Amino acid sequence: MKHGSHTLALLFVLSLVVPGSHLLAQDSEGTLEKIARTGEFLIGYRADSSPLSYENSDGEPSGYSVDLCRRIAAGVKAHFGDKDIESKFVRISSEERISAVIDGKIDIECGSTTITLSRQERVDFSLPTFVTGATVLSLASSGIQSMSDLSGKKIGVAKDTTTVEQLEHHLKENLIDAEIVILADRTEGMTYLNRGGIDALASDQIVLIGQIIEALNPRQYALMNDIFSYEPYGFVVRKNDADFRLVVNRSLSQIYRSGQHADIFYKWIGRAGVNVPPILAAMYQLSTIPE
Repeated sequence: MKHGSHTLALLFVLSLVVPGSHLLAQDSEGTLEKIARTGEFLIGYRADSSPLSYENSDGEPSGYSVDLCRRIAAGVKAHFGDKDIESKFVRISSEERISAVIDGKIDIECGSTTITLSRQERVDFSLPTFVTGATVLSLASSGIQSMSDLSGKKIGVAKDTTTVEQLEHHLKENLIDAEIVILADRTEGMTYLNRGGIDALASDQIVLIGQIIEALNPRQYALMNDIFSYEPYGFVVRKNDADFRLVVNRSLSQIYRSGQHADIFYKWIGRAGVNVPPILAAMYQLSTIPE
């Protein structure tokens, strides 16, 4: 009877330990192992970050960042050789772009996410994919030409973006008494701007250029030349997953070495009459890592 009690106790302990061990095994699974197991490479994209990541008129993921990730997908498939790997695009919001990678909803986030040290406490980033800075968009009729013209005005900014803190800091440092209006996203920001709910919309310059490109009447907007932040973009990947990050960086470096990045830039951004800025050209050069 005593022996039977010990056996039951052991079985009970195993019933607790084994499931936990299984969960630990899943948590330690690398992205490449996950892709091999599922046969799917899940690419997260944004629908509101034109011209980097958005949905075209047919509802398909499009843009500069999306094109880079399509080439990364080819690199992932090449890594697995003859194994059949299907690439799937998953639409995500700004709020979930980091958590979606952490939780395994996507394998990589391809949008307009700034590389920051605080974010690197939770995730890792690829090689830089773009460099820009935050600025302000207003209606051309408003007469707003510089940051000092924003005194007494309402400035909209999308929540959960690095622009919020950068804008607050810039206004404080330059003694500009403007009201910051936190909005759900840039789409809501454009609606507020067009209806007079805000006087200006602050965001990364390249994203605001995308808003102008997509507008029915681009000439009604004025984009400020002033830049009040430094925003290096990268693709979000799981933390401490060096094997997968290497596949991603190898693909990006190959794109930069081959010159394909120029074609992608002018396809999505150059069409608006924007040439490659010197700082972006330097980023491409510095990220051209030899094999």
